[in-house]
Amino acid sequence: MNFIAMDYETAAGQRASACSVALVVVRDSKVVDSFYSLINPETKFNPYNIRIHHITPDMVADAPTWPEVWSHINQFFTPNQLVAAHNAPFDVSVVRKSLERYNLPAASFQYVDTVKTTKRLITDLPNYKLDTVSDVLGITLKNHHNALADSYACARILIEEEQRFSANSIKPLVQIA
Repeated sequence: MNFIAMDYETAAGQRASACSVALVVVRDSKVVDSFYSLINPETKFNPYNIRIHHITPDMVADAPTWPEVWSHINQFFTPNQLVAAHNAPFDVSVVRKSLERYNLPAASFQYVDTVKTTKRLITDLPNYKLDTVSDVLGITLKNHHNALADSYACARILIEEEQRFSANSIKPLVQIA
């Protein structure tokens, strides 16, 4: 499989408040590259979000803004590119809402949600949270809610599911953003 696993953390409840992003590049079912960046969301942080991901306003004060980061990663969000995320509706909406906020052209790409793939392929889990799925599949997830750690876990989940169940079992769950 060839795909990109993504994860975003947000500063607040608004989807257009990304404060970090990570992408993990998978080629031929192997992780070959990764990208991580803090993002200055140019908005206030919610203390609840800080408690989850431990990213503070001081940490992002000199970080690039969404448009600056997007100029480096938009090449991965094309109609022929598959992007995976655990709870993909959240991450896809961060991309959409951030592009809207900065009046940037919409991106069209294929995506798959590893929550949905896991629910279809492994039906007896107590829940389908990233840490639970990682644990069941024997995937190490340290520093949960760090975008890079979560992206690696997502990538490994999809690779593991492809190896156990085949890519054909995943293809019906691919959607278009």
